[in-house]
Amino acid sequence: MYHSQGPEAYAQVSLESKLAGASPHQLISMLFDGARSAILRAKIYFEDGKVAKRGEMISKAINIIDNGLRASLDHKKGMEIAADLERLYEYISRLLMQANLHSDVAKLEQAAKLITDISETWEAISPLNQAGQR
Repeated sequence: MYHSQGPEAYAQVSLESKLAGASPHQLISMLFDGARSAILRAKIYFEDGKVAKRGEMISKAINIIDNGLRASLDHKKGMEIAADLERLYEYISRLLMQANLHSDVAKLEQAAKLITDISETWEAISPLNQAGQR
C-alpha cells in the first residue's frame, strides 16, 4: 500500500490520519496550508534558480486552488461570497501562471499575500474560534 520509505511514508500516514478526522472547515484550512506551502517553496526555488522545481511547486499551488478551494465552493449556499471567491481564486491562479511564465517574483508574492489573507480570514471564522476554543 505504501511505497514510500522513511520520512515520506510517515508524512503520508500522518496526512491521511489528519484528513480522516478533519471537519469540513479543517479540510479547507489544510488546502490553504498546502497552497501557501507550495507558493513559499516556489519562491525559495525561484531565488535558488531552480526553474523546474519552481514550476512544479507553482503547478501544485494552482492545482490546490483550482481543484481544491474553487471546487469546494458552494454557489447555492454561498451565492455572492462564493462568486467573489471564485473570481479571486481564478485571479490567484492566473497570477501564479504569469509568475512562472515571466519569472516574476512580484506576482508570486502577490499570490502568496492573497492566499494568506483569505486563509487568515477563514481561520477567524473557524467554528472552534466561535466556540471560544483554539
